[in-house]
Amino acid sequence: AVITGASSGIGLAMSKRCALEFSMNVFCVDIDEAELTQTVAAIQKEITGNNEVVAIPADVSNYKALVDVRDVVLMSGAKTVHLLFNNAGTGCGGGALSDIDIFQKVVQVNGFGVINGCNIFVPLMKEMGEDGLIVNTGSKQGITMPPGNLAYNVSKSMVKTYAEGLEHELMKERKDHGGKLRSALLIPGWVNTSILYKATRDECALEKKPFDADSVFFHEAKPASGAWMPSQIIDFLLSELQSSDDKFYVICPDNDVDRETDNIRMTWTMQDITQDRVPLSRWHPDYSAKFTEYLESERKKD
Repeated sequence: AVITGASSGIGLAMSKRCALEFSMNVFCVDIDEAELTQTVAAIQKEITGNNEVVAIPADVSNYKALVDVRDVVLMSGAKTVHLLFNNAGTGCGGGALSDIDIFQKVVQVNGFGVINGCNIFVPLMKEMGEDGLIVNTGSKQGITMPPGNLAYNVSKSMVKTYAEGLEHELMKERKDHGGKLRSALLIPGWVNTSILYKATRDECALEKKPFDADSVFFHEAKPASGAWMPSQIIDFLLSELQSSDDKFYVICPDNDVDRETDNIRMTWTMQDITQDRVPLSRWHPDYSAKFTEYLESERKKD
């Protein structure tokens, strides 16, 4: 397994599951070298079999860096990759006219990190002709696009579009040529990860301001009651994938929002186009009350 964003959060939870439960060789990729080294060392201490867990510091937005990751995987003796989990991400960003360097970084990490990973590892997975799974981590913000962090929304919308196109191509290969690869789009709900913590820390460093960890609303060490823990995301992902060979959209609920509410929100968003409303009408003063009415009326139908 090759797992990016593996030093914490969902990536770490998947790394543990693959290494400790499935006895897989796991190549953990993350830009945070210090944290990655610590977390991989901790997993290694728990391993009871002959499988290995390897830490590979790398920036997923750098194509050459991920080529080097592939080379490390192959030099280890691995012939192919059975699980590619493109999960690395950053939560920093801003609005439409925010700092261009930050905007580009968000798109490069969240968007091109997925594209780079697939471009480099999927051909290798195809070449060996064995069963394989690609999981790309998206976000509900890439579907409903709530105002507040447009750069992040753009990057996650990019992941959704790319992941859908990739799966369509893999489907045609399965149907027409006996291909053995499938993919899924993981869409977490509210999760107690460190993405906000790290984004806030990095922004403070960029602006040369002191970082106060207590000011961060939630993270893994300070979990919010409404959010799931990363291990719950992995439990849900595996359960959904096992439910159907064609399962692609893995839309996770959380302790505050159920799947029904997510479906209603996504439907309303698409209707901005089909009903010729203003964009992001859910947050527009002329439509916000109408959305609330729609939400309640749709819930009553069930």
